[in-house]
This record gives sequence, C-alpha cells and structure tokens, in this order.
Amino acid sequence: MLKMAGNKSYTIVEYFGGDCGYRCGYCKNDEGNFSHGMWSHTMTVQDYQDLIDRGWRRSGKYVYKPKLDKTCCPQYTIRCHALKFQPSKSHKKVLKKISKFISKGELPKGQDDGEPMDSVCDEAGPREPSTVCHSELKCAAIADIQKELPECPAITEVQKEVVDGAPVDSEKSRKDPESVADERTTAAAPKPGMGADPGRPQCRKAKDLRKERRLQKEQIRQHADGDSSIVSPMPPTAAQTKQPKPLEDFINESLPDNSSHCLEVRLVPVNFEDPQFTASYQRSVALYARYQMAIHGDDPSECSESEFRRFLCDSPLEAEHSPDGPEVGYGSFHQQYWLDGRIVAVGVIDILPTCVSSVYFYYHPDFASLSLGSYSALREIAFTRQLQKQSPKLSYYYLGFYIHSCPKMRYKGQYRPSDLLCPETYAWVQIEQCLLQLENSRYARFNQDPDAGDPRVLKDVGRALVLYRRAVMPYAAYSRKRKGSSDETEVQQYADLVGQDSAERILLYRA
Repeated sequence: MLKMAGNKSYTIVEYFGGDCGYRCGYCKNDEGNFSHGMWSHTMTVQDYQDLIDRGWRRSGKYVYKPKLDKTCCPQYTIRCHALKFQPSKSHKKVLKKISKFISKGELPKGQDDGEPMDSVCDEAGPREPSTVCHSELKCAAIADIQKELPECPAITEVQKEVVDGAPVDSEKSRKDPESVADERTTAAAPKPGMGADPGRPQCRKAKDLRKERRLQKEQIRQHADGDSSIVSPMPPTAAQTKQPKPLEDFINESLPDNSSHCLEVRLVPVNFEDPQFTASYQRSVALYARYQMAIHGDDPSECSESEFRRFLCDSPLEAEHSPDGPEVGYGSFHQQYWLDGRIVAVGVIDILPTCVSSVYFYYHPDFASLSLGSYSALREIAFTRQLQKQSPKLSYYYLGFYIHSCPKMRYKGQYRPSDLLCPETYAWVQIEQCLLQLENSRYARFNQDPDAGDPRVLKDVGRALVLYRRAVMPYAAYSRKRKGSSDETEVQQYADLVGQDSAERILLYRA
C-alpha cells in the first residue's frame, strides 16, 4: 500500500475500457456481456466502499462495473438492511433443516428445494479481465509500479476529503403477505364474479371477539367503580404486542447442545502470515476444487490452487483498523464452516466501513441438500448485525448483483428490506418500487425524481490524480508534461465512472 503525507494510504489502479462484449454466464450470449474494468494493485476499504456504491464489484484484484444499458443481463447492486431483516418462512425452513441435521444427524434427501441457487454471490463476475489478455495487463508496467512505490514523494497538495452523504433510506412499514394469507372469513361465499362487500366489517375469529367483549365488560365495570386509570377503551391485543423473534434466536435454535454434529463458524483474515489461514489453506483449496467440479462442471485445470489463490485470496484490500471500527478490523476474510472438525463450506466476505459485502460462497457437494448458500447468507446478515454493535454505521449486507432478467438469480430479492442502486443517480431505492419497472424493461432508472443526478458527477478531469514516473500529480499537470498525450478520452471515461471525489483520491497509473 502506497503511503505518503501523514501516513495516508492510497489506492492504485489501471483502467481498461469496456467496448468489447464477452460471454454471459446467465443467458449464454457469446458477446452480450459488457463491463468496464480496472486492475487494482492496492485499494483502501473506503475507496472500495465508494466504488461499490457506484455499481463496481471485485473479482480477485479485478474490479468491474457492468454497462447496464448495454449488457444482455443487467446486474444491479443490491443491499439488505441487516438491522431490519426478518427471516421469511423459507428462511426459517432452512434453519430448521440445519437444526434437524445437527441434532439428529439426518441429511435431507434430494437437492435444495428452497432458493434456486446455493451460492449467495455465485456470479462473482469475470475471473479475468475477459476482454483483456494477460499480455495486455501491462505486466512490465505493473513491475515498474512496485519499484516506484517506496520512492514516491509526499503529495504537497492537500486533497479534498470525501464527505459521504447519508444513504437514501425510504423504508416504509409494509404488511406481511404471509399474515394476509392466514386471514380467515366466516361469511358466506360471495356470488361468482363478486368480491367481498367493502361496506361490511372484516370477519374475525370468534375467540378474539369473545376476548374483546370480556375486556369491554371489565372496563365498564371498572369505570362504574370510579377507576379513573382507564385511559384507552381497548388495550392492544396479544398479536399487536408480540414482537417478532430476531434472526439470532432462530440461528441459535439451529445449533442445539448434545447433538449428533458440531458446527462452528470461524472468521479468518485472508493473510498468508495468519497461522489460522495458512493452517487451513490446503483444505480450503481442495474444497473449492471439489465444489467447482461438482456444482459448476469446471475442468480440474480451471480450479487449481493458483486459480483459487488468484480468485479468492488475492484481494486488493489492505487490512485496516479504526478506533470506531469493528474489533476484527476491515478487509477481506474467509468465514469457515467447520463440521465435526472439517471444513464443509467457506464464505468469502469483505468488511467495509458501512457494510459486509459477500464475494463468493462454496461448499462440499455432499451437503447440497442443506441449502448452505441460504444458511450462509443468514449467518452473514447476523454477523453484520453483530459488527454494527461495535461500529454503528456498518449496518448493510451487500449480496452482490440482483439480476431480474435471470429468474434463478431473483432469490436475492427475498432478503428484505432491501434496496437496488439506481444506475444513473446512484441513489438507493426500495426493491418493491424497482421490480415494477424491471417487469417492463431490463434497464431502468429507479430514481423517480427527473431532476436528480449523480451527486459526484465529474466536474474537472484535470484534478484526477495520476501516478507517473514515481510522482503523484493531477492529470492537468501530467497532460502538460506529456504534450500531445492521446489518453484524455480514456481518463475522462475512468473519472466519470468512479466519480469526482474518488478520482481525486485514487491514483490512476500512467506508463
């Protein structure tokens, strides 16, 4: 990590356009997937947080942003409000399935009958800059950067600090559709073609009516006796006062004592100097290969140790700690699921200033019927809630991309309340509002305010920072040094995609 004035760390990237299409993993279109890409040599967690809040996503050290208005299967960034999350019936079913397996040792037969895909972020994006071959990754230039870093002089120009606006939060209370389905009526069935009479009161259970009459009689009696403490004619019913059981209670119920199996979840930093990570590394590699071949049909050469390391261990994020941050710090981690002393699943996550971001999840194929993908998402939501107690602003769980045009990827929308990121204004919009638009069009601007725009729109490309010949300078100074430079269009495109604030912090490498 490049550190300069005030021991400040900097992000260093190389930008690759995004004009060529490549194969789509969802609709199998050979040239229908379009995205912009950057190779990140190193990156601060705050810079990555800002980038994913503009639709970027990492796959190893490659950071990409789908071109939603052009790609065949638009991928919208989705986040769940972890603190407000309540498990649905299908989520509770998964937790009960896990509990039954751990307590009694009974493995369900058949495949997962819950959500269509087990991997929470199975589509983690192109594993390589698909439109750029290795020879185009400027390997020599990359080596030059490594030589330059220790010798970079301090930046004398004071850089503007980013002031993050509060995320758009348009949460409103909504009626639980499951409670609607449970309502019963005792009235006679309406005539064919006629709905319920809106002028008549809603039918209620006889037991509730008897309880209400009994309470009313008691109130009348107390009022007659001169009891002035009666303020409300009707106290709240049991259904109104009952609080829903939190997610943590359901998870703890799924881990009973004195059971047939023992399940333990360990958080391990992605760091080859960490003894826990290195001790379990080879087991993780073997599990990953087994998962990729059995679940995704990969050839053994596609899931080698080097591929595993590049895809799930090489992260541009440097570990960081902050006084007001979580105890485990920020950065990239593996959440390992140990069953009776062996790893059966691994969730790859990034812990960032305001969220836990799911990167990838893989598991032992023998346990496919346990819906481990859904279970890991619930565990990661609970983990986010745990971290929020230590760091108040860390309250969201990012599930990667939501792809409405691909039915099997719509399951991510079941983790509610959740928002989708508007691709034009970068405002967060409730998913319920977005779905109406996505039913009519694959690409949609979710923000309904016609006057709203990008709050971090590029205003001056000359202030974007570049790293050139062991020196950090604004692009305006660089272009003066490089008279006749033809890269202004490329730099303009890059700065527009990352936004003005990020462009003034991130170092764009220039050969």
